[in-house]
Amino acid sequence: DPRDPRDAAKAKSQVPAWRQGLAWSALSVDYQRILTALADRDRLRQGPLTCQEMAALFGMDVVPARVEALRSKAKRLVARGWAAEPAPGGFTLARGVAEPGGGS
Repeated sequence: DPRDPRDAAKAKSQVPAWRQGLAWSALSVDYQRILTALADRDRLRQGPLTCQEMAALFGMDVVPARVEALRSKAKRLVARGWAAEPAPGGFTLARGVAEPGGGS
């Protein structure tokens, strides 16, 4: 059955490499939430976002386990071209990645 829940979970955890025209909806909700936070930060010209700030922004307890989980997701977004890490621990949207539904 192609709708095997294990396949769905596996597919959801994948982060496709960013390319022009690829919608944010290709990513799981967790990754979309990180990109939205980075886009907001970018729009307000507030510079890179740290994982501690992300945890607080998402209403999570700012504890090492939560921060590390966010850091691994953010690093995966960087590795796939969705985000950038201009300084260690500070994340931004990658150049060319537009907000969903927004122009670039």
